[in-house]
Amino acid sequence: MVSERLEVQRTINAEPSAIFDVLRDPRGHVTIDSSGMLMDASGDIVGAVGDQFVVHMDREALNDYPLGRYDVTVTITRYVPDSEIAWTILGRIRPPMGHVYGYRLEPIEGATLVTSYYDWSQSDPVWRDAGVFPVISEAALRATLGILARTVAHGHDTAI
Repeated sequence: MVSERLEVQRTINAEPSAIFDVLRDPRGHVTIDSSGMLMDASGDIVGAVGDQFVVHMDREALNDYPLGRYDVTVTITRYVPDSEIAWTILGRIRPPMGHVYGYRLEPIEGATLVTSYYDWSQSDPVWRDAGVFPVISEAALRATLGILARTVAHGHDTAI
């Protein structure tokens, strides 16, 4: 059976709260993106399940589907302060893809073990059968964790 979930981990020398501050900030998502698709974001810092923000995208970075510039709405599906955050994405395509991105934070001595995950196991069969998953590779998830570590080490700044 082919896996429908990717998980990568990295130890980051920061408190979970500092890392979580980046992950709950719409502009933080743009700052740490390794795919090159996230151009900008608008909306407030999230604080609960159901909160939303908009990400302005450009798919050209992946060179796979000619979608041009478009917006997606990120909806928070899991929110445990300083511990876990996850979200789904709704764009202009229908049916919605139904994939989930998220992070789990586990304090360890003097640092935080960060797990980044990408799960498409509950995605719409239309997209699963089309072979579009994974949209983001394991290498991209790992790279994003590296950028997250760098961002936290240098102090998170929402200015892009």
